[in-house]
Amino acid sequence: MTLDLTAILDEIGAEMAAATDRGKVASYIPELACIDPARFGMAVCLPDGQVFTTGDAQEPFSIQSISKVFTLAMALGRMGDQFWDRVSREPSGQAFNSILQLEHHKGIPRNPFVNAGAIATTDAALAGHAPSEFLGELLQFIRTAAGDDSIFINEKVAKSEEATGDLNRALAYFMAAHGNMANPVPLALGAYFHQCAVEMSCAQLARAALFLTELPDGPRLVSAARRRRINAMMMLCGHYDASGDFAYRVGLPGKSGVGGGIMVVAPQHAGIAVWSPGLNGQGNSKLGTAAVEMLVRATGWSVFD
Repeated sequence: MTLDLTAILDEIGAEMAAATDRGKVASYIPELACIDPARFGMAVCLPDGQVFTTGDAQEPFSIQSISKVFTLAMALGRMGDQFWDRVSREPSGQAFNSILQLEHHKGIPRNPFVNAGAIATTDAALAGHAPSEFLGELLQFIRTAAGDDSIFINEKVAKSEEATGDLNRALAYFMAAHGNMANPVPLALGAYFHQCAVEMSCAQLARAALFLTELPDGPRLVSAARRRRINAMMMLCGHYDASGDFAYRVGLPGKSGVGGGIMVVAPQHAGIAVWSPGLNGQGNSKLGTAAVEMLVRATGWSVFD
């Protein structure tokens, strides 16, 4: 079946533009609180490099927790399967910044995508490197995946993250008390706050997502086995306590961020990115989720089809 992705995305863009309930922006991070909730962009990148877009798909935004996917790939590259001794592989069923399960499991986070797990993952990815060296490698990884050297870290957003990051500090020190932090907490958190402040457009992020699907050519940043495992984690845990709902509605691995972005992988078909700053009650993009659901219905790309 030949898909008219231009027409599909135009229809999605028109429906999202007409939506009145757009969710609420992440007001607890000052630099994100001022983003216009009317913004919406979406991009689909095919394995041959073709990119189809609608709306504000070229506008950079803070990818926030989407960065955790790239850091997980780096941590696995440094530690291999020993990494899973420090972080579990199970859905949380709790808010992304909850400390409840961390206490129950004696400092072992449920998965790499809740905040505690992501902090532990960043700590593992540092692996004795200076934060600046780690961040340089992370940016190079993302730029290589996206084929774009213009991607950068927004220092204002990083400082805003740091200024409001007391709960993340609590999570990190709790893990340190249980021996699950290899680096000094301030050092690991500094890297983590900057990691979350990477800015990308939907077009860049959709291209970058292709490192998690089968490519006929292009850079192989992770092995096929590791690609499958990262996709599995995205399917199970990529939307926090709404991961089951996203799997039910969309049926694709995806990772959200409180900046309003979602990166989605349609294995063997496409990399997908959507951005709408208004969030639902679980901290995921409200219209972004609806837009990806529309796309999958139109294309049949669900892994369950």
